[in-house]
Amino acid sequence: MSSNVGLTTPRGSGTSGYVQRNLSNLRPRDNSFSPYPTDSLKHRQRQPNAEILEHDRLRQIEVQVFELRDKLEDEEVEEDEIEAQTEALRRKLLNSTDGDSGRGDGKGKKGLKVHQVHELAKAKIEESERLRRALGIREDYEEGAHWKRGEERLREGIPESNNDDGGWGLKKERW
Repeated sequence: MSSNVGLTTPRGSGTSGYVQRNLSNLRPRDNSFSPYPTDSLKHRQRQPNAEILEHDRLRQIEVQVFELRDKLEDEEVEEDEIEAQTEALRRKLLNSTDGDSGRGDGKGKKGLKVHQVHELAKAKIEESERLRRALGIREDYEEGAHWKRGEERLREGIPESNNDDGGWGLKKERW
């Protein structure tokens, strides 16, 4: 046994007492290197997919049309009358919800389910826009821009020296 590693005595252990290095043990790195750029850490609002929003809007219209058709068939209305009423309802709904989300409840984000991610994203963008206008924040505002401007002013105010002191402004003494 050397340098306090391993068993004090191999007797009774069923081994020879030979100590090997564990090559599978990974040591943590000292430097905290991140492979991701710092720009990717900024919060980016998820943009809703317009095609999916339009599909869901049309789907909700067709659900309402089908419910009317089912109700009219239960009442045993003639097929020509059913077609006329369903087409009229479809045209009315398509014209009334152009550009809207199709929900028509006016509840915003609260009326949505968790699985409706595109609708939630659209509602969040609208909410953020209302808040931005209410607080008077410019559209071109960038988070942290104040600190960047301050750093630039500080750099412009301090002249850089060509010394080999690492920018500390220390004077070297010659003997």
